[in-house]
Amino acid sequence: MAKNGFTDKVKITLKAGDGGDGMNSFKAYKGKPACGPDGGDGGDGGDVVFVGDKNMHDLLSFRYTAKYFAGNGERGGSNQCTGKRGADIVVKVPCGTLIRDMDTGKVVCDVYEDGETHVILRGGRGGKGNVRFTTARRHAPDFAQKGQQVSPHAVILEMKVIADVGLVGFPNVGKSTLLSKISAAKPKIADYHFTTLSPNLGVVRYYDESFIAADIPGLIEGAAEGAGLGHAFLRHIERTRMLVHVVDISGVEGRDPLRDFETINAELKSYSEKLASLPMLVALNKCDIAGAEENLKKFKKKYGKKYGIFEMSALLHEGTEELVKSIAEELRTLPPAERIPADEFEFEEEDNTQYEIFRDENGAYVVVGGLVDMLCRNVVLNNPESMNYFQRVLKLRGVFKELEKKGCTAGDTVVVGEVEFEYVV
Repeated sequence: MAKNGFTDKVKITLKAGDGGDGMNSFKAYKGKPACGPDGGDGGDGGDVVFVGDKNMHDLLSFRYTAKYFAGNGERGGSNQCTGKRGADIVVKVPCGTLIRDMDTGKVVCDVYEDGETHVILRGGRGGKGNVRFTTARRHAPDFAQKGQQVSPHAVILEMKVIADVGLVGFPNVGKSTLLSKISAAKPKIADYHFTTLSPNLGVVRYYDESFIAADIPGLIEGAAEGAGLGHAFLRHIERTRMLVHVVDISGVEGRDPLRDFETINAELKSYSEKLASLPMLVALNKCDIAGAEENLKKFKKKYGKKYGIFEMSALLHEGTEELVKSIAEELRTLPPAERIPADEFEFEEEDNTQYEIFRDENGAYVVVGGLVDMLCRNVVLNNPESMNYFQRVLKLRGVFKELEKKGCTAGDTVVVGEVEFEYVV
């Protein structure tokens, strides 16, 4: 979502680097053109790495750059020289950014602290050079392995503000004003709805203690279903340890303070039982405005025994010190904010054992799948030894038997990757 330049949820595409191809090379001296294999391995591809950065406050930069690809490994060289490893791509994100797999919605990781690193995708392995295929019976292998190709993956970055205290309430009840009075934060403040279009954070100090408070944009009825600013900002209070519910007790805008309070609580419960169960203090704001006394009596009569209630005027800085003191005392008893656990999840690459067979429009039997991709990397078409390996793998993996089950008989055409041959029983 993006409002006034603030972005808290984006889709991006990631890709680790492909492995470099192995080198097929032979030593050569003057008068001796072929003195044995010396082809080196290809370099591994670069990784995709995420790092938490305390100096980033939103995901705005990802609106302009949506693809993050690591460098490919270099091809192996002669004289058994290994190719250079591909460069990693380092992606910096704000602390509190959740990374989800686009296809499954599963949590890949939670980048929680400044400097915290997560390797999301590993680069492809470099292919083996021909020197690695020498054996007691094979002295001069004339083929090398191709580097591993890796697939791109789409992920969702979802920012969840890390704060100890979340200020919630209807628009224009005074949350931004309260935050500006109890901290050094300078949120935009004006007398109209939805002034705050992004969560403002402020560090509140109480003697030798301090805590972070977040002014969450105003909620309205139906927010849990996405109305108003809805889901986009409810997610920002999921990490908070406690809530301060700010209520305009004056009713100066013609709203009922009691109904406002109950509506917001219902929205929190509808969105998340965890949010609804957080400890909550109630700040009855704008007590200095005429007409607030009657609403104050009604509110205290109904909720005075259930919640800690504070009468205040944030604009005049009245009652704010008592509120800060109570918040600090409450936080001492609460556990620290928890990181969101990752799901059991790994990005899937091709299974080297999987394959399937179908017939094309010309009647040829076509074999596709991870097994075929692996063979394409390892087989050199013009090398007899490499082709013998190709035949053995197809036999051992049951491809020939499966072809016969599909009706393939002697003389039929079979296509495996770049290889096309006539089936022989």
